[in-house]
Formats: sequence, C-alpha cells, structure tokens
Amino acid sequence: MDTCPSSTYQFGPFRLELSERRLLREGHSIALRTKVFDTLRVLVEHSGRLLTKHELMQAIWPDTAVEENNLNHNISTLRRALGEQVTGQRYIETVPRVGYRFVADVSCSAAAAPIPMPAPPAPPGRSLRQEIRFATASDGVRIAYSTVGSGTPLVKAANWLNHLEYEWESPVWRHWIHEIARRQVFVRYDERGCGLSDWHVPDFTFESWVRDLETVVDALGLDKFDLLGISQGGPVAATYAARHPERISHLILYGTYGRGWAFRGDPAAMESREALIKLIRLGWAAKNQAFAQIFSSRFIPDGGPEQTHWFNDLLRVSVSPENAARFMEDFSRLDVRNILAGINVPTLVLHCQGDLVVPFDEGRLLAAAIPGARFVPIASRNHLLLDNEPGWKVLLAELGTFLGWEDRANRP
Repeated sequence: MDTCPSSTYQFGPFRLELSERRLLREGHSIALRTKVFDTLRVLVEHSGRLLTKHELMQAIWPDTAVEENNLNHNISTLRRALGEQVTGQRYIETVPRVGYRFVADVSCSAAAAPIPMPAPPAPPGRSLRQEIRFATASDGVRIAYSTVGSGTPLVKAANWLNHLEYEWESPVWRHWIHEIARRQVFVRYDERGCGLSDWHVPDFTFESWVRDLETVVDALGLDKFDLLGISQGGPVAATYAARHPERISHLILYGTYGRGWAFRGDPAAMESREALIKLIRLGWAAKNQAFAQIFSSRFIPDGGPEQTHWFNDLLRVSVSPENAARFMEDFSRLDVRNILAGINVPTLVLHCQGDLVVPFDEGRLLAAAIPGARFVPIASRNHLLLDNEPGWKVLLAELGTFLGWEDRANRP
C-alpha cells in the first residue's frame, strides 16, 4: 500500500487517523506513545511489504541512533494495543532476524502522503544526534537514557515530565539540549514510570530515583562528571552528590528545592496541590486544552503558542494519569534538608524570581544550606527558561563560567 494517498486507514475494528494522530477501536481512542504511533503508521502505510528492522528504525528515528530493542519494545506495545493475544487476530508478522510485515487487510480514504522511507543517512558531524539505550535497575526496571555531544560528561537527573524523544524536538527543551551538547556530552534519562522507561514499576520511591541515577552513570562507566538537577531532579542530584562527592566535578541545581510542599507550612498551597492531584486523575489523558493550560500556565506562563502547545502535548505523551498523580504525591514528601550541609562539591544554585511552580524562596533556602554554594537569581516567571527571554542568556553565561566552557574549548 505504498502509494495509497490516505490520512485515515481502516483494518479490522481499528481506525487509524493520521491527521489527528490517534488510533480508534470501534470509536474508542487507544493511547499510544509518539514513536509507537509512528511505528504503526509506517507498518500500515507499507502493509503487505516486509520492512527490515533497519528501514523501520531509520523511518521512525531519522535523527536518533537507537538500539534494536527500542523497535522490539514498540512492536510488543502495538501487539498489546491491538489485542493480538486476546483475540487471536494477527496484525504484525515477525520475520526472524529480518523485520516485520503488517499482514491485516487495510483500506484507506481521504488524502495524505505516507511517511517516506528514509534517504541514506547524512555524513556524521552535520548535526547533533542523540543515542538512546536502556539500563536495567537492580529491581528489573528498564531505564531509557540518551547521550549526545562530546567532551566531559554532564548528567541531568530526571525530573517530572521527561520524554527523551519528545524533548529532542520540543521548543521548551531543545535549546537546553543543544547548548549543553555543543560543549559537553549531555546525558539525560527518563525516570521510572515516565517517557521511554518502564511505566508499570513496583517501587516508586525517592530511593529508587536515586538508584536509577546510579544505574545510568554506572552503565556509562562514568568515573567523574558534572551533575544537573532541575525541579524534582534537584533533591535526587543533591543526594547523589552528598553520597558520592568523589564522582562529582560540579553540581548545578536549577529551579529546585530541599523540601517538598508538604513541609513548607503553607495550607493554601497544599490545598491547591491536592486539588491538582485530583484533576490529574480525572483529566490527564483527555485532549482538553483547558485542562492542559492549568499546567502550562504555571510552568511557562510567558510561553508563546508553539511552546505552550508542545508543553500541553508533553503531559499526555510522557506519563499515565495515575503515575502523574503518584509523582506529585511523592514529590510533596521529599525532604533532603538533612544532607545539604554534607555536600562538599562546587555548587551553583539558580532560580527564577517569579517561578510559579517552585517558590523563589525555596531556591534561596537551598543555596544557604549548602556550604559554599553560589546563588544566582534570574529575572523570569517561567519555571523552565525559554530561549527567547533574557534570563536564558544569563543562565548560559553562569553555566559557562561555573563549568569553564571557554577554558575547555581552548584546550588542545
């Protein structure tokens, strides 16, 4: 079906709507992650044809080097979504060691161009390219992590709403990735229950988040590295630095805190957060822009239409409603104040003065509790600095000075 000019495909009880990016079964929507949807799209558009694993990976991840188990995971997810084991109906045929073929009868209507099979890859060095791999934590949970860039490593501890693939193209995150990866190896990972990491996990505690950071850096064999903690990643990064000072060259804490909102003595804020948790469980998965706007107006109140749209979509693709609520509940109980005085590494703390997610005073208190930490206030209302605001240039300059980017660039 390579030549079928269709935006809507029908196979069995399923309807695949490309323009809406959704899969329906008898009128009911089935949630699929971004790249799982793309995998189905490519298979359906080329139904009846054997696609090699290389062809599929190049079509689904044109700008990312991924391991084969990423594709295998997507195929397994699709088989569950299509109910192959339950109904006995086969949609995807596996040709061992070669690839996959979509074998169900497919009909199409309307007009749209299929995803073209990719051209030969461009020569290396023309653009940044992230590589996604998986590491297995001690309790068997698979953690997705990525590396991009060259030089000394900078590891970002995972925070709420991570998705390695989606962030790569997002106007909310891509300037962070690009600017750091221009100067260092930038290591990111999706925390358990989020993004490309396993969503159904047995252990959802602070200690498991610290172990996941340990799992990633050990998988990469990093002896010494810079460590960045943003928002809820801050307590994880601070705890790791306190426990393993010999492995940390520099610690950067941005928009974060030492105590969760349950310990801040603000009844009104606690009531507001508890209401948000209820809203999450009720409306997270719905394509309701009014619901999503509640979060984007807090995280990026000064974001433009494109940035707000991308952030709103991130809510839906990065995490399930139940996991999103569990995260918020667990974040409320974080308290690492007792370890802050024991941090013995160079530390930079940055915080936006008008931050609506983490109060500015929490950043000030955090910096005051860490011996020798330097505190940098930034003029912005956004929790995540955007590339079109003056505060972004301030942050880059502070990072460059603290991490010695100019000195590193001049080294032979």
